[in-house]
Amino acid sequence: MNTAPIAAPPSAHSRYFIALLPPPAIQAEATALKAYFREHYHSQAALKSPPHITLQAPFAWPDGDRDRLFSTLANFRPTVTQVPITLSGFGAFPPRVIFLAVEPTAELMQLQTELSHYLAEHLGIVDLRSRDRPFHPHLTVAFRDLKPAAFRRAWPEFAHKPAKYTFTASRFTLLRHTGREWSCLQDLPLQ
Repeated sequence: MNTAPIAAPPSAHSRYFIALLPPPAIQAEATALKAYFREHYHSQAALKSPPHITLQAPFAWPDGDRDRLFSTLANFRPTVTQVPITLSGFGAFPPRVIFLAVEPTAELMQLQTELSHYLAEHLGIVDLRSRDRPFHPHLTVAFRDLKPAAFRRAWPEFAHKPAKYTFTASRFTLLRHTGREWSCLQDLPLQ
């Protein structure tokens, strides 16, 4: 008879990311753009999250340790407490991504840098891909399931299309993947 202990299953993890969310009126406009891409270019993946500017890319975190994640984020004290945001025109990461372009203000870049360092130091959360590329703030309206042929049709329509939105962010949001979509889990003030 084998008396070796049975290994416990790995602990359950959830996926999270951290972002700035625009106010409801701008979210509605961005969601309408996402719906346009679904209807005209058969790209609907962007509709699985609220319109946002990613500060920390998706990461896995143990469900049993979620309180530590929450409390550590609540203790984040960036040097900026207000982040002016300007969305101006459209941009792309060919051949699959189209987004509302975000002007990279000093405050936004500082916030993202401070958050990245804080998460790495206090929680060991590091996005390895960000080491190879600089932070490029954007608000995605079509991606992943936008086929290259559809991108080639859509990009000329949006490359020079005017769009201008401004707001001031005074909080950031922790989002969690439900298995089907991303939902807002916790709003935290920039204190």
